[in-house]
Amino acid sequence: MKSAMSPVRRASVHTLGCRLNQSESLLLRDRLEKEGYRLVPFGEEADLGIINTCTVTNLADAKCRNVIRSFVRKNPRAFTAVVGCYSQMGHKAVAEIPGVDLIIGNQDKLSVLDYVGFGKNETPVIVRDRIDKTDFSIHFAGELPFNKRANLKVQDGCDFMCSFCIIPFARGRSRAREFGNLLDEARSLAARGVREIVLTGVNIGTYAYEGRGILEVVEALNSVTGIDRIRISSIEPTTIPEELFGMMRDPDHALLPFLHIPLQSGCDRVLGLMKRKYSFYEYLDFIHRANDAVPDLCIGTDIMVGFPGESGEEFDETCRVFLENPFAYCHVFSFSEREGTPAERMEGSVSVPERTRRSAFLRRLSASRRREYYEKFLGRTLRVLFEDPKPGHWTGYTDNYVRVVVDAETVPPETGDLTNRTGMVRLEKVSADFVEGRILKGEG
Repeated sequence: MKSAMSPVRRASVHTLGCRLNQSESLLLRDRLEKEGYRLVPFGEEADLGIINTCTVTNLADAKCRNVIRSFVRKNPRAFTAVVGCYSQMGHKAVAEIPGVDLIIGNQDKLSVLDYVGFGKNETPVIVRDRIDKTDFSIHFAGELPFNKRANLKVQDGCDFMCSFCIIPFARGRSRAREFGNLLDEARSLAARGVREIVLTGVNIGTYAYEGRGILEVVEALNSVTGIDRIRISSIEPTTIPEELFGMMRDPDHALLPFLHIPLQSGCDRVLGLMKRKYSFYEYLDFIHRANDAVPDLCIGTDIMVGFPGESGEEFDETCRVFLENPFAYCHVFSFSEREGTPAERMEGSVSVPERTRRSAFLRRLSASRRREYYEKFLGRTLRVLFEDPKPGHWTGYTDNYVRVVVDAETVPPETGDLTNRTGMVRLEKVSADFVEGRILKGEG
């Protein structure tokens, strides 16, 4: 246990993986600051390192191991704690890495500081309890200003059990965050300067707490003073209430016109093998209803390539589906065998080189589709929430997730510092993965 007299004072946190991990890492950073630690960038000299890990693919596991080794190599005397999904599922592999002192799974990851001790451990302490199935609350202690988008954890775990997915084993079954507790954190974030909240979880559309669902969460957050934007992160297609469309259309509502809805495959046979809970036509019917109902809606998706038995023709069909429907972009994932999942034992394995080829091809299609989506808004004036300044320019996102860059020299002097402020920007030119714009008017 960490003593109040512990000499550990410089700490760094590194996050791998999803927005849910990012949300939890922010809570860890807040607690470190609350307890007197000085946060330093990951890679600088530190007395304590916390690596928040991901295990969604074999590549994610390898990245985790590389990050752990890198931190230990640069900080051989630091106390090294590895937490999260890879700690839950791959604790034996983590324990074999020299220099690791503490391994904590997902049940107790936010309590990691309660286990930090003096100096180094001869062998890693492993805390990997069975994940609780009950609803939960989170202690948060943030007080310092935080003028960026913030991920708000509202849910954890998943009951859907897709045949390829390890996350239900790493994160446990679906459970909700207590309604009042998540609202309290949202108010705290608003008081710290946060203007946009991104709802995060493993399967957030299944949120259910004392008769409240995701609709009630969004409506309650909409009433939090200071929160101007609510964005829903990845959400399963069968869990999205269409009442959200009206909120997205309402200019006075904070919910933004953005949906990231995993498709995974454009072929019903492959979807069946994946044990997804919808047919290809049910999915397309839904996204077209959403696209018709919400002006300027940005629809993103996830697509997995190289699933066992996926033929070249079925991959081609998935590409055609992506190009012929109202998607703005896709995140591409190569199938990765995960021990203990049904897909690991399926016949018809697609070779790794072929998975790589398909991934690269679909990523090129996604880049082209994103450019086409951006081009639709050239000449329009849209609201942008600006983030941290970069040398010579300001960057931010429109309500519908168009990344915008404004040359700092074109910003009128009277506009002042744009950090965490909105501005009306005329979109003028697509460049790489962003749109160049000219600010017409600074706002709040």
